[in-house]
Amino acid sequence: MRNGELKIFTGNANRDLAAKIAKFLRRPLGDALVTSFSEGEIRVKINEDVRGRDVFIVQPTCPPSNNNLMELLIMIDAMKRASARRITAVMPYFGYARQDRKDQPRVPITAKLVANLVTTAGADRVLTMDLHAGQIQGFFDIPLDHLFAVNTVVDYLKKKKIKDLVVASPDVGGIKMARAYAKRLDANFAVVDKRRNDDTHTEVMSILGNVRGKNIVLVDDLVATASSICEAAAALKKAGALKILVAVSHPVLSGPALERIKASPIEEFIVSDSIPLPEKKKDPIFKVLTVAPLLGEAIRRIHDEESVSSLFHN
Repeated sequence: MRNGELKIFTGNANRDLAAKIAKFLRRPLGDALVTSFSEGEIRVKINEDVRGRDVFIVQPTCPPSNNNLMELLIMIDAMKRASARRITAVMPYFGYARQDRKDQPRVPITAKLVANLVTTAGADRVLTMDLHAGQIQGFFDIPLDHLFAVNTVVDYLKKKKIKDLVVASPDVGGIKMARAYAKRLDANFAVVDKRRNDDTHTEVMSILGNVRGKNIVLVDDLVATASSICEAAAALKKAGALKILVAVSHPVLSGPALERIKASPIEEFIVSDSIPLPEKKKDPIFKVLTVAPLLGEAIRRIHDEESVSSLFHN
């Protein structure tokens, strides 16, 4: 083989997704010890030979973000020192992505810092999905493949056969994503124009597009405190929308997110398994769709040196 035998490893961030990817590829999950020493420092030991292998490490940097990021960096270093032929960091969710520019004086660009850390640790390439900001691809000096969950979600929505459907973005920044969904669903799209007052509060200004008497699918890349998405849903309902569904790639669900979602007019909240739902935030309102086949097929194509463009074309 050009790149050696394909091996899939994972840390503790999302072992279920890694196992699904391995099953899709009909490969065993690699044997690695990823735990902590008594004082909290992360301990990693690769328990099988990876010399000359094509190694993929599945590790989203979701909460606890710092721990999961350090696990990834240490695993990459361990693989590099064990003479893996090529190391790909599979980061279904790229943490720190919201700090992608200097929007205030004296603040860091942490997304660039994380990109540097992953590269310096020894990764040869990165595979990620639905980045919060597309320009983060340019922060890496190694190849990066950027996938989208849109086709996975669209396949599910098509089966529901929702009539009078409008795809909506909760803010102006999400227009491109909303348009991608609307195109695949053959639906119109709308935009909730809002102003952000601080990190957790926004104010809806107006709605661009016709939503009265329509069923709505609100789409976004991630939901953290759910303030923005719930305020958008409330504004759409007030404007005459009927049923409101939400489709979000990354369910971070921090703080009062679940309480806000349950108190909102949202009837179904569709998420991917790019990161695991927090145990305390699991609820029947969530519909979890797996992206394991999408990531698994991308891994197969990268290993076989085939094009992955058909998977991430948006």
